[in-house]
Amino acid sequence: MRESTLEAKIVKYCRENGILTYKFSSPSHRGVPDRVMMKGGKVLFMEIKAPGKRPTNLQMHEIGNIEKSGVQAVWMNNYFDAVDYLDYLFL
Repeated sequence: MRESTLEAKIVKYCRENGILTYKFSSPSHRGVPDRVMMKGGKVLFMEIKAPGKRPTNLQMHEIGNIEKSGVQAVWMNNYFDAVDYLDYLFL
């Protein structure tokens, strides 16, 4: 499965479950997570990778920076793991 296909499935799940999600990019700052997700006053940044793939060192560094600020940040490369985490955090 391609990364874009996995991301589309996760976005569809979010929309079906009332989780607001936006594509996140920062043109002058590389390595930020793909998506920001929100519901019930909670915010999550999620880096989505193709199955079997892992984030780059820069992406891991940015995830760490976000977590240090007190905001949830994760990476996922599996639909079911992503859904489980979204359910845990938002539902």
